[in-house]
Amino acid sequence: MKIKAAVTHGQGQDFRFEEVELAAPKANEVLVKIVATGVCHTDAVARDEAIAPLPAVLGHEGSGIVEEVGEGVTRFAKGDHVVLSFAHCGHCDNCLTGHPTVCETFNDLNFGGTNDDYTHRLSKDGHSLSTFFGQSSFGTFAIAHERNIVKVDKDVDLALLGPLGCGIQTGAGTVLNRIKPEFGSTIAIYGAGAVGLSAIMAAKIVGCKTIIAIDVHDSRLELAKELGATHTFNGSKVDVVKEIKELTNGGTKYAVDTTGVPPVVRQCLQALRPLGVAAIVGVTPEMNIDVHNDLMAEGKTMMGVIEGDSVPNVFIPELVDYYKAGQFPFDKLVKFYDFEDINEAFEDSKNGVTIKPILKIAK
Repeated sequence: MKIKAAVTHGQGQDFRFEEVELAAPKANEVLVKIVATGVCHTDAVARDEAIAPLPAVLGHEGSGIVEEVGEGVTRFAKGDHVVLSFAHCGHCDNCLTGHPTVCETFNDLNFGGTNDDYTHRLSKDGHSLSTFFGQSSFGTFAIAHERNIVKVDKDVDLALLGPLGCGIQTGAGTVLNRIKPEFGSTIAIYGAGAVGLSAIMAAKIVGCKTIIAIDVHDSRLELAKELGATHTFNGSKVDVVKEIKELTNGGTKYAVDTTGVPPVVRQCLQALRPLGVAAIVGVTPEMNIDVHNDLMAEGKTMMGVIEGDSVPNVFIPELVDYYKAGQFPFDKLVKFYDFEDINEAFEDSKNGVTIKPILKIAK
């Protein structure tokens, strides 16, 4: 079938709208009419650093309506409302023990440019286009394996839900699924973007007593307070480690870094109390740490977390329930854009004008 897609032809190039060919779903695959899709930093990295083969149709926070199911699909039917999430094999040890975010073939399936069977569904003039995250949601339709599709309630605005498939579940899941802070504990969240603010909302849900947000934009820190932060620090104006240690009488028990900025990562370690735990979710370049003083000497733990260590078919419906109950108002992070304004949305995301852009695709 012919679909409209925003195609990335070369590294760092703007998206170009083109008519491309989308093949029919194969066994265990689902054809989804994309209603909307979030804009994530990982899409920008794929465009600008070519971490996936190009040309490609990017996009990996899609939400839409099931249009057709392939042979063997039993969990979905035409008309279902769904969110698309990351691809995983479903049968390696990590997938089978509830950790699909560290699937043994995660990189191949999400960044390798093909579908689950290592073939292509997208093409242009007879030439293959790469798929991204097993979905490629920057198009009017997408095909995904049933494993990375999540059915959601029809009484919630479907256009809002796409970011639950990646950025939102990354922040919230890191808190709720991985570090699991105790009621009344202290936590610092470094970076008040979509991922960080989701972590703040999750920390409030579990009852953290002290929730500290750190950013360099005062407007984002104000929103952090609205969403549950008890204290905020502008990292460009104060000594963050000193302020946190004074506030918490020695440091926080938990920390989440969403920035990937090496000096900030070190701050999050240094502002922990002894036996504290830091989860790193930002894409961080090579950096140096003082293992003795920053970690070992005080028994601290530093861990990496992908996609919030989530099982999407379990966790995303839970987030929707929290949203419906008024406990997870992630709609406050969002600004909607027309699909045709995709390049503007990416620019606004880069410049911090918009925390979480969502492209509305279906008219």
